Amino acid sequence: MVQLLIVYHSRTGGSRQMAEAAAGAAQTEIETFLRTAGGAGPHDLLHADGYIFCAPENLAAISGVMKDFFDRCYYPVLGRIEGRPYAQMVCAGSDGENAARQIARIARGWRLKEVQPPLIVCTHAQTPEEILAEKTIPEEQLARCRELGAAMGAGLSMGVF
Repeated sequence: MVQLLIVYHSRTGGSRQMAEAAAGAAQTEIETFLRTAGGAGPHDLLHADGYIFCAPENLAAISGVMKDFFDRCYYPVLGRIEGRPYAQMVCAGSDGENAARQIARIARGWRLKEVQPPLIVCTHAQTPEEILAEKTIPEEQLARCRELGAAMGAGLSMGVF
């Protein structure tokens, strides 16, 4: 059976909500595994047919835990997952572009195939209190995450990617 792996990190809940929304929609189409970046490893990547990476942007970069996931997994799967489709989601306070570029660069190194542009959700958190507070992603943004998950699931299921 074709499988989708969604790997995420979230400290304040925004990325988790996004990943869960995508997973909920994808699992109606395909077998879907939702893993935290701290718990996911090379084995998970090797057994999946496609990926969604979901990370918060911290200080204009992907979060350290998400970076650690990529660091731990990069070489063990290098040359073994080429051509598999991926998409990404970023939860950002203001921009998110640099985190998206970082994930895309790692994915290019693995020779993954980007199947849609990054989905960036901006929370507009700008003060230390807002940045550290638990996030609630608005329904219209979660709908976009569900659309991404459903599209990944359907595309993998039909063999489009």
